[in-house]
Amino acid sequence: MNQLLIKKREDMSETRVAKVVFPNTTNHYDTLFGGIALQWMDEVAYIAATRFARKQVVTISTEKVNFNKPIPTGILVELVARVVKVGRTSLKVEVNIYLEQLHSDKVEKAITGHFNFVAVGEDKCPTPIFSDA
Repeated sequence: MNQLLIKKREDMSETRVAKVVFPNTTNHYDTLFGGIALQWMDEVAYIAATRFARKQVVTISTEKVNFNKPIPTGILVELVARVVKVGRTSLKVEVNIYLEQLHSDKVEKAITGHFNFVAVGEDKCPTPIFSDA
């Protein structure tokens, strides 16, 4: 497999999405629901995986999601996804969520997780990410 192509695709696939945490996404502690955070992370990971593979991909698993800091209502979050490992039919995407105060320059990492995807063909079966040609 061409390492230059993989590096180029990794760089092209980096995906950043910014969101504001509104009250309808928070729990009784006024912090973001963990399930909402996971949904957002899976969505941005899917975009990065698709940008890398340029094929249909599906989430097959998540790995060790670390919720290091609570995410309060009213804060800006940036989700950053990047492909970090590539197999024949699968790939791993790392997603980080950063907290950004709306009225300051303070930014800190709150959540890190890994999402695994597999490329699928029209038959919904695994297919190679790169053609053998």
